[in-house]
Amino acid sequence: MMRMAAAEVPMLSSDDDILTAAEAWRRGGRPVALATVVETWGSAPRPVGSHLVVDGEGNFLGSVSGGCVEGAVITEGLEAIADGRSRVVEFGVADETAWRVGLSCGGRIRVLVERID
Repeated sequence: MMRMAAAEVPMLSSDDDILTAAEAWRRGGRPVALATVVETWGSAPRPVGSHLVVDGEGNFLGSVSGGCVEGAVITEGLEAIADGRSRVVEFGVADETAWRVGLSCGGRIRVLVERID
C-alpha cells in the first residue's frame, strides 16, 4: 500500500469529517475502530467528543490527545478490531503510562475504543 506524504494528506476540519471518513472506510470493506474522548480532568489537549479512527492496517485520522498517546490509542484500536471488544483506556500523570506516552501536562483523559461493524 502506498502512503501519502504529509503534505498530500487532506486536513479534516471537524470530528464530523472523521466520522464520515470512518463510515466510508467501513462501507469500503476496511475494518475500523473508533476512539472517542469520553472524559477529561484538568489540562487535556482535546475536548470530550474528540475522535480518532483507525483501520486494520494502522492508517488513522483525527486526534484524541496528541503526541505518543495517539500511538497507544491506535494500538488499542487495532486490538479492538482483532478481538471485537470495546475498551476504555485512561492516561494521566498519576499513571506511570502517562510518562511513557508523553501526557505529563497535569491532566487525565479517558478514551472509549470500539470496533465499528
